[in-house]
Amino acid sequence: MRHIDHDSLPHMVDCLGRMIGTGWYTLWARLAAHWWGVRLGPGCSFIGKSRFHRHPKSTVAIGAGCVFRSSHVSNMIGINHPCIISTLKEGARIEIGANCGFSGTVISSAVTIVIGDNVRCGANTIITDTDWHTDDPRTGPDAPVLIGKDVWLGINVSVLKGVTIGERTLVAAGSIVTKSLPAGVIAAGQPAKVLRDV
Repeated sequence: MRHIDHDSLPHMVDCLGRMIGTGWYTLWARLAAHWWGVRLGPGCSFIGKSRFHRHPKSTVAIGAGCVFRSSHVSNMIGINHPCIISTLKEGARIEIGANCGFSGTVISSAVTIVIGDNVRCGANTIITDTDWHTDDPRTGPDAPVLIGKDVWLGINVSVLKGVTIGERTLVAAGSIVTKSLPAGVIAAGQPAKVLRDV
């Protein structure tokens, strides 16, 4: 065990507080998931208060071992808002694979969002399959979003409707993904473009 002195005590107290907080927020999230009809896999943990909203006759399923960081101090890079998982219309579907990590991530579906196993979403990422303002004639139809296994989305990445991201692809911080990306590449920009293979 680490020696306790003035150098290590603040870190140890912080770790203890995080453990207690994670237990409390995970219990709260399990109750909220049950209330909203969200299927939550075993071993998921929540740091801070995530939000669920499931539209009637839609589905949300989250795989085992996922981690949701919603507290602004739960990720030292900085989180601007809690994790929000929501369906917006009847028939909408969100499927999240196992062992994914989310920091202040918004996932909102009007049709279909599928996220594979082991996906990492950096702070303040957004994944959506709709333009939201469907009453505005300038918007187009909703379109599914598919994110393959082992994808890494950097901080402040936005993934917009109709996009497929292939397995193992890394999307650099601040990028906006408006078109599909192949597997095993590094992409960056607004809009995101392939820079090179991983």
